[in-house]
Amino acid sequence: MKGIYHSDGTELAYLDTGVCLPLVFLHPTPLDGEYWRPLTENLPGIRAIVPDLRGHGASKLGSLPVGGFALVPDAPVLSMARLATDVIALLDHLEIHAAVFAGCSIGGSVLLEIWRQALERVRGLVFVCSKPQPDTEANLSRRAATIAQARDGENATLFDGMAQTLIGSTARERHPEIVSELRARMTLTPEALVAVQAGLATRPDSVPTAANITVPVLAIAGGEDPATTAGEMEAFNTAPGGCTFHLLPDAGHFAAYEQPRKVASLLGNWLDKLEG
Repeated sequence: MKGIYHSDGTELAYLDTGVCLPLVFLHPTPLDGEYWRPLTENLPGIRAIVPDLRGHGASKLGSLPVGGFALVPDAPVLSMARLATDVIALLDHLEIHAAVFAGCSIGGSVLLEIWRQALERVRGLVFVCSKPQPDTEANLSRRAATIAQARDGENATLFDGMAQTLIGSTARERHPEIVSELRARMTLTPEALVAVQAGLATRPDSVPTAANITVPVLAIAGGEDPATTAGEMEAFNTAPGGCTFHLLPDAGHFAAYEQPRKVASLLGNWLDKLEG
C-alpha cells in the first residue's frame, strides 16, 4: 500500500507491504525508497515500511532552516534530526510502537539519530554501507563543491558521476543495467541536493552513540565502497547490544541493490536470531 503522511506540515510518501515484524527501510541519497525493492522481494515474513526521505522520490522537501554549514552558510540544512523526526512521525501515523530499522548511507545516519531521539521504539538496527563518523575536512570541502555545482545547474553531471563511482565495479561488470536503473532514481532537485549535502556535512559524531546501542546490530560493509570503509563500520562492533558484522568484498556503496539476495539472506538470518 502506498500512502501519504505529514510531518512538520510537509507531505511525505511511503510504501507499506507485508505482515508480521515491522521493518523500516531508509534509503541512501540521492535515491528513493525503490532502492530497497529488490531486497524486500527476497525477504518474506516481514512488514516492509519504506518511506521516501524528505526531498526524495515522492516526498516534498518543505521549508528548512538556513545556516549551520560553515563553508556554505546560506545553505538550507536537511538535518539528520529532521529526518529522524519524520520517520518517528511515520511510526505514529501507522500506530507502530517499535520496529527494526535498516538504513543505507544517509539512512544509517538517520538511524543513529532515531536511537538518540526514541530508543524505546527500536528493536534492532541494520547498517548497510553507513558509518558513524562525521565528515573529515576533505569531505566537508567536497560537499561545499557539490553544493556549488548543484547551484550552477550541474545536477545531471553529479548524478552521472555518482552512478558510476558508488556502484561497485563488480556489479557494473556483471550487471551493467544497474547503472541506468539507479541513475533513473536520482531525481533530487538542486534545492534538495543542497539541503542534503549541508545536512550530511553537519551531522554529529555518532561514534559515541554506536558505543551505546543496547539492541542487536547488523552491519554490512562493501569492499568496493569508495564512501564508507569496512574499518569505519567496525565502530559498530562496540555496541553493547552485540554486532553481527559482514564484509561483502565485491559490493559497492549500494550493496543492497547490487546483491539483494545476499543481503536479504544475511538480514533474514539475523532477524531469525533476533526473534528467537
